Amino acid sequence: MGERHLTARAKAAALGLALLSSVCFGSSGAFAKALIHDGLTPLQAVWLRVAGAALVLVPVTLALRGLSWFHAARRDGGLPLLVLFGLTGVAGCQAFYFIAAARLPVGVAILLEFTGPLLVVAWIRFVRRAPVARPAVTGVIVALAGVACVVQVWTGLRLDGIGLLAGLGAAACQAAYFLIAKRMTNAETDPLVLTGAGFVVGAAALTALTAPWAIPWRLLATDVSLAGRPTPAWLVAAWIIVVSTVIAYVTSALVVQRLPAPVTAAVAYPEVAAAAVFAWLALGERLTTVQIAGGVIVLVGAFIAQRAVAAARPVAVIADDPAPAPAPAR
Repeated sequence: MGERHLTARAKAAALGLALLSSVCFGSSGAFAKALIHDGLTPLQAVWLRVAGAALVLVPVTLALRGLSWFHAARRDGGLPLLVLFGLTGVAGCQAFYFIAAARLPVGVAILLEFTGPLLVVAWIRFVRRAPVARPAVTGVIVALAGVACVVQVWTGLRLDGIGLLAGLGAAACQAAYFLIAKRMTNAETDPLVLTGAGFVVGAAALTALTAPWAIPWRLLATDVSLAGRPTPAWLVAAWIIVVSTVIAYVTSALVVQRLPAPVTAAVAYPEVAAAAVFAWLALGERLTTVQIAGGVIVLVGAFIAQRAVAAARPVAVIADDPAPAPAPAR
C-alpha cells in the first residue's frame, strides 16, 4: 500500500507507529546502562539484546514470509548486502551506541549517533560524486555547529575520548544502515525480512566477539537500580529485547512502507528526546543548557540535510533510492 493511497486515518496511524517506534528505541540506552552499571559489559548487553530479538524475530519472519525470501535474496545477489546490513546496521550500530552510552550521558551518545545522516550526505557527495542540494550542505554545517556545542570543543573536548569515538562509530554504522536499507528495499527485499536476517547476522557476529558463555547470567536473578528503585534485572533485559528492539524494529518496518522519506526522517528524531528523558527518569542524568541547545541544533541540521537529500529525486544516484526506514539502533 503506497503512501499516496493512504487515507487521513491511515496516515495518522502510520505517524503514531513512527512515534511509538522512536520512543521504544529511545528507551534502550537508559535500560542497558542500568545492566552495565551492575556487571554486564556493553558488548554483553548488546549480545543479550540482539540474540534475544533474533529468537523472537526469526520465528515471526518464517511464519509470515516462509523461506521464499531467502531464495529471492540469493537469486538477486542480495545475501552479501544482508550480511553487511547485519554487521553494520544491527551489530555495529548497537555495539558502538552501548559503548558510548556506558561512558557518556545517554543523551550525548544518541546525539552523536544521529549525525549519521550527515555522513550519508558526505558519502553521496564525495564517494558517489553526485550533486548535493545546497540545503543539504547547510544542514551539515548547522549540525556540526551543534555537535561542537554538545562536546564543548572550546573546553578541549570534555567528553570521554573512547565514548566520543564510539558515538561517531555508531553514526557511521547508522549511515551504512540508511544506504544499505535503501538499496535492499530497491531490490524488493521485504523490510521484515531485512530486519530478521540482520539480527541473525548481528547475533552471530556478536557471539564471536562476546563469548556469551562468559556472561554473568546470575545478574539476571538480581535487582538493578532504575529510577532509584530496585528492579528485577530480567525484567529490564526483557524490556530491552521486546520493547526497545522487537516492537521498535517491527513498527519501523511498517512505517517505511507507508510514509515518504522526509516524514520518516522527521518522526525518527523524537527518539533523541525520548532517550534523554528516559536517561533523566531512570538514571538521573542531566545535560547542561549548552548541550541541550547543541542537541536541538544537531537535530535541526541533520533533518535539513536528510530532507534535502530525500527531496532531490531528480539528482543523480538518489533518484533510484526509495525512502529509508527510521534510524536503527540504539
